[in-house]
Amino acid sequence: MDTLQQEQLVALDVEQPIWDRFFTVAPLVVVGTREGDGYDLAPKHMALPMGWSNYFGFVCTPRHSTYHNIKHSGVFTVSFPRPEQVVLTSLSASPRCDRAGHKPVLDALPTFPSEVVDGIFLEDASLFLECELDRIIDGFGVNSLIVGRVVAAYVHKDALRESEVDDQEVVQRAPLMVYVSPGRYARLSDSFAFPFPADFEK
Repeated sequence: MDTLQQEQLVALDVEQPIWDRFFTVAPLVVVGTREGDGYDLAPKHMALPMGWSNYFGFVCTPRHSTYHNIKHSGVFTVSFPRPEQVVLTSLSASPRCDRAGHKPVLDALPTFPSEVVDGIFLEDASLFLECELDRIIDGFGVNSLIVGRVVAAYVHKDALRESEVDDQEVVQRAPLMVYVSPGRYARLSDSFAFPFPADFEK
């Protein structure tokens, strides 16, 4: 590494978690699970498609009810909220406040039932996934990777990509909510075509 590079870079202590020392971006989703006689919703940002096939995964921890709910029921839902739903998304992270572990705020959140698996979605989001549990991989420190197979999916009309509509127009009419970790969010309404090399393939 040359001297100029050394002057511009700050070495981080990898004996400690590094992720709060800089910003990264990720989707912000709300995961729905069956819990007892009702349902639970919880926001997650370490979430993404697992490859090009219809698998979706997110990071969770056995310390959270979401983990145990999915392990018990074998299913979960995923809602992709819009930027104007940031408060609702935040409320889904509200703490439980009784011995039964109920989140009273969930009773006030607008939801609707999923069709294929036993679950609920956050109303007015842009994308909805229904997933059956494929696997749970433990051992990422205190965290685990939960992967589901998408068995049903729905996208709002204004967020649907179509061949006769420019992609930028789609992003402008249905802006994306992005989690800027740690602790921030952004409204993404501008995008640009990525300059892939000629003959590039997935």
